[in-house]
Order: sequence, then C-alpha cells, then structure tokens
Amino acid sequence: MKYDVIIVGGGIVGCATALAILRKDPALKLLLLEKESKLAVHQTGHNSGVIHAGVYYTPGSLKAKFCRQGCDDTKAFCQEHGIPFQVPGKLIVAVNEKELQWMEELIVRCEKNRLTVTRLTPEQIRAQQPGIQALGGFLVAETGIVNWAKVCQKYAELVREMGGEIRLGQTVTGIKETAQSVTVTTQSDRFEAGYLVTCAGLYSDKMVMLSGHKPEVRILPFRGEYYQLVEKYNGYFNHLIYPVPDPDRPFLGVHFTPQVSGIATVGPNAILALSREAYRWRDFNLREAAEIVTYWPLWKMLSQQLGAIVSELKGSISKQRYTKLLQQYFPGIQAGDLKPYPAGVRAQAIDAKGNLVNDFVFTESDRIVHTCNAPSPAATSSLPIGRYIAEKLFDKMRA
Repeated sequence: MKYDVIIVGGGIVGCATALAILRKDPALKLLLLEKESKLAVHQTGHNSGVIHAGVYYTPGSLKAKFCRQGCDDTKAFCQEHGIPFQVPGKLIVAVNEKELQWMEELIVRCEKNRLTVTRLTPEQIRAQQPGIQALGGFLVAETGIVNWAKVCQKYAELVREMGGEIRLGQTVTGIKETAQSVTVTTQSDRFEAGYLVTCAGLYSDKMVMLSGHKPEVRILPFRGEYYQLVEKYNGYFNHLIYPVPDPDRPFLGVHFTPQVSGIATVGPNAILALSREAYRWRDFNLREAAEIVTYWPLWKMLSQQLGAIVSELKGSISKQRYTKLLQQYFPGIQAGDLKPYPAGVRAQAIDAKGNLVNDFVFTESDRIVHTCNAPSPAATSSLPIGRYIAEKLFDKMRA
C-alpha cells in the first residue's frame, strides 16, 4: 500500500504534525511510524510538564512565535478535550545585584513577546510564595502545567479517528527519495509514500543522514535530572519558581514545579550524556559515545561553556550541591526533602562551529521535511509546529 504521507516519530511533535495534516486534508492516507512499543516514550514523557509562555526566546524567532501561540492553543485544546491543566504562572526571582540586572533584560524580552509581567518586591514575593527569599522578581501570568504525554495521546487518538494509521515498534533503518516517492525501510517492513516528515527528536540528525544528506546540525543528548519533593510540599507551591538565568549560559537553572498530579518536582540540570537514551549514569552506548566525542565542534562548545558544564556536573554528582542551588532562593529546602524521580534526555542541536542552536530548525528536500532541532518549548509549540510543517508539505504537493 502506498501512503500519501509518512511521519517518523511518535512524540508530541510527530503526533501534532499528523493531526495538522489530516485536519487540512482528511482524505490523505497517512502513516506514523514509532520505534518504541508506545507513544511519548522519550522527551514527551520525560520533562517538567510546563506550558511555557515564551519568557526566554528571542523576539521574532520561531521559538518565540510558536511558543506564544502554542501556549494559548494548548490551553484551548486541553479545555476542549478534558485534559487536566492549570495556569499557576511562573515566578522568576533574583538573589543578587547581578541577577537584578539580568532580570531587567528578561522583562524587556517578555514584554516584546507580549507576556503579562508583574514586578514584585521582596515582601510581595514572600506573600506570593512563602519561603522564597529574593531581592526582586516578577510573575509571568500565562505559564501553565500539564501532563504532555496525555496531550500527545489525545493527538494520536484524534489522528486514528480521522483515519490515520500508527504503527509501533518500527525502527527506521533506511530512507530513499526519488522524483516520484519516498521509501522508508524499517527493521521489519518497507513503506512507500508521496512525502515524508521526520520528527525523530533524539535521532533527528540520523534521519537526515539516512535520507542521503549531510545534516546542518548534530544532536547532543543532555540528561536532565529531577527530584520529587517529599509529601509536605504537595500543593505547597502557588507558582512555578525559577531563578533568573545567566544569559551567558545555555541552561535555565534548577527550578520548582508543581505538577497537575499534585506532587512537586525540582530540576532539571543539564548533563552531557554519552548515549541518546542515557537516562541514568550507567546507560552507555559505545558507538554513540564514539560519535559524540569525535565530533570536533563539541570540543569547541565545551571550551566555551566549561564553567556551566562543570557546575551542572557537580550538581549531578552531589545531592548536597544540587540542594545548595535551590537554597539560594528557597533556604528552607533540605537534601532529605528530595526523592528520586525519572530523568529526561534533551535533544540539543549544535552547529558546525560548535554553537548550541537556539531556535527550531527544519530542513527540506523535494519530498521530505526534516525536523532537525525541536527542544523545549517544542511541546508547548507542538500545534503551531504541526501547522507549520503541514503548510510546507502542502506547498510541495501543490508545486
């Protein structure tokens, strides 16, 4: 059977893209392939559960545009389909004079991204969230929380209802594009379609390679380690609590996040992993590790971000060090308040010059659209990303 469109990747971006395509033309024969035995296994199922508002993203970038629209779209989608979500807002706090300066720059960015910002004094911060100590801060009203795996599953349910086919346990091993079609080979089957979209997350650069092209960016896996707080903190936090990030570092810092389930988590840090699925320190893949450490732009990035990477590593090795990061703005927290919680692995693109890529990246050929970089806030942005990819695909069909 020949399909009109094949999508590779059963995470939230792949499922949102399938939904967008079928909403645009329900008559299309669409197949989604996922290598795992269920959907939303990797980045979609291992994250902070945040509906991002668009605080950190460069105005005018795809991230800023899609996140702002996706924040509204996600809430409307969850409301329509009965998916639990909350909008507690994000409280961002500064603990020293330097962070107060960075905070002002961040507020300007928020305003350019059309966010609702409320400045807070130290007294107002303590009133908003008992236990927080800071010199200043601000509240972003639009930030929410949701279980992204449930959102993804609803996307997939709608795709199936509209006639889309989803096949699990299909690891893509080959992609061949001709003037007339695209053939996708898996470990057990071969599928043909008029067009192909890849949304493969941690393996996005591999999909470009399999299609016979050299990727503009390469994926580096960064493990994000979380802790769950003990039960006395269930329902304690009125907002998500974030530190003001250092603008010269690529990481946002560990933060407190209430979850829709009622628990509270802290994290994530960002540890360069030596495997694309290294959810634990002992997870190791020799071939993938060799590919990572022999990619010379990595070493340039490491030299540029050495301080940040060492700091993150210390927090990973020592729970006491991790706790001290939190105590900078929530001094009452203790190491004993932190319980184990599943880690995630973030797919972060790096370019040929050793720069971490800060925006979403897509590449195209005549019959293929590759999603090459879609880290956070891709879940929040999934519906706009899906529509963006669908429009690219239909442009090809009309050509």
